Amino acid sequence: MSRPSVYLDHAATTPLSPVALEAMTEELAQVGNASSLHASGRRARRVVEESRERIAAALGCLPSEVVLTSGGTEADNLALKGGQAARRSADPSRRRLLVSSVEHHAVLDPAEHLAATGEADLGLLRVDHDGRLDLEALRAELGRGGVSLLSLMWANNEVGTLQPVAEAAALCAEHGVPVHSDAVQALSTQPVDFAASGLDAVTVSAHKVGGPIGVGALVARRDLALTPLVHGGGQERDVRSGTLPTPLVAAFAAALEQAVAERETTAARLLGLSTRLVAGLRAAVPDAVLNGPALSATPDAAGRLPGIVHVSFPGCQGDSLLMLLDAAGVECSTGSACSAGVPQPSHVLLAMGRDEAEAKSSLRFSLGRGTTEADVDAAVDAIGPAVERARLASGRGTLRRGAPAQGSTQGSTQDPAGRPSDRRAG
Repeated sequence: MSRPSVYLDHAATTPLSPVALEAMTEELAQVGNASSLHASGRRARRVVEESRERIAAALGCLPSEVVLTSGGTEADNLALKGGQAARRSADPSRRRLLVSSVEHHAVLDPAEHLAATGEADLGLLRVDHDGRLDLEALRAELGRGGVSLLSLMWANNEVGTLQPVAEAAALCAEHGVPVHSDAVQALSTQPVDFAASGLDAVTVSAHKVGGPIGVGALVARRDLALTPLVHGGGQERDVRSGTLPTPLVAAFAAALEQAVAERETTAARLLGLSTRLVAGLRAAVPDAVLNGPALSATPDAAGRLPGIVHVSFPGCQGDSLLMLLDAAGVECSTGSACSAGVPQPSHVLLAMGRDEAEAKSSLRFSLGRGTTEADVDAAVDAIGPAVERARLASGRGTLRRGAPAQGSTQGSTQDPAGRPSDRRAG
């Protein structure tokens, strides 16, 4: 298949950057296990450790704090399952695991697993209308005692809301509670500085910053106890065994370095494109609703990621809209989760106080390094006819004479392509 003409799903995965491709290709031509003692193994180990140093420099942490993983999902699982097991072992009274109600499923699912197996008492923390954590609710939960761990994402993957991670970390420090943050979505446009954040663990992933799929890291303080999930070999501080993928690690370091170097320029450019997109969507569909904090004049004042535009279109089914736009050559995402082929409303929007119809009527447009004004304008041109046909399919609209059909998918409410593309596979 040829590359789609307009790709607006960078929050799901980003195109591989040229610097990452070059670094990965160079290493793919080499041989050597980084755990081997011979010359080829030592060469591979040197590449891994130099890459670890570059990753650490980009994240404001020590190289010894970078635990390499297969991606964001594994890092989140290690933080929650490994962290919870270690905390319970040290102090059985610490059973209460706190997570925000708008976390990615890579955090919510392991948290729910721990609760289902009796390994934790799970507490979901409420958020406001924009999806931001209620710090007073967190303060109250901490005051009850027995909290083992807090997991609070740096930025929401659906609506882009930035969370008060530094404030939450300061509150938790008063009660001796470690804090983990999934910073996967924040990495390309936000200053993720581990040392300055006050956090105890942070999840990052390569493929959200122009790196390859299949590699990420859990940045964890050296004194943070973690029980291994995978045994065999003792790599990565004895908390994550497995042969290190030298080509992927080298590509991760190259992509992350570039993303951090270009972060301010990228954030400003994406904010301009997002502002253009929101204005165009509202002109084409006047009752469209932007979810999350309002766009602001500068990225640092927005309280949201500059490249995520999450919009509800009343009277539409989001998955129908997705397929209509896909037929028009525009790729985006629904903000919802699907389970066993059954569309479900976004848990993020429900936690923000939206009703089920609103939660099912939304699309997420996420912009990235390669996004252009022409891409934004193409999405704006396509959205009006798509909304009209989606409303017609749901019995909420009237087709204008001569309106283009845009393919035969207007009645579809489920398709494999409509599954949530931001659900990390590892």
